[in-house]
Amino acid sequence: MIELTINGKRQSVDVAPDTPLLWVLRDSLGMTGTKYGCGMALCGACTVHLDGDAIRSCSTPVSAASGKKITTIEGLSADGSHKLQQAWVAEQVPQCGYCQSGQIMQAAALLSKTPKPSDAEIDAAMAGNVCRCGTYQRIRAAIHRAAEA
Repeated sequence: MIELTINGKRQSVDVAPDTPLLWVLRDSLGMTGTKYGCGMALCGACTVHLDGDAIRSCSTPVSAASGKKITTIEGLSADGSHKLQQAWVAEQVPQCGYCQSGQIMQAAALLSKTPKPSDAEIDAAMAGNVCRCGTYQRIRAAIHRAAEA
C-alpha cells in the first residue's frame, strides 16, 4: 500500500510503485479532472502540484508522491471560487477545455511563487502547457486578472 495525501485527504492505494501518478488519480481514485494528454510530460494536460510545485503526473511514479502533498484541480477549490477559476470564466478562456485543468494548475503554481507576473514570466512558466485551440492570449489575460484579484 502506498500512502498519499491528496487535496488534504489521506488515501491508501494498492498499486505498483512505478505506476504513474496520473493513473492512480484517474483510475484508482476516480479523480478525472487531471487529464491524459501525451503521456510523455510534453503537453501539461496532466499537471498537478506536488508540495506546491507543478509537476507532470503522467511521468511521475506514485512512489515519488508518497509522503508529499498532492493538489489536483479538484482540490484547488471545491466550488470553483479560486481566483484563477473565476478569471478563466471572466476571460472566457476555454474553447474545447481539455487542457484547462493543467493550464490552471500551472498558473496557480506560478502565482504562488510570483504573485504579480509580467507577460514574459507568464509566457516562460506556461510554455510547457499546450493549448491546441490557441487560447494563449486569453490564458495570459486570465492570469493577470487573477493576479490583480
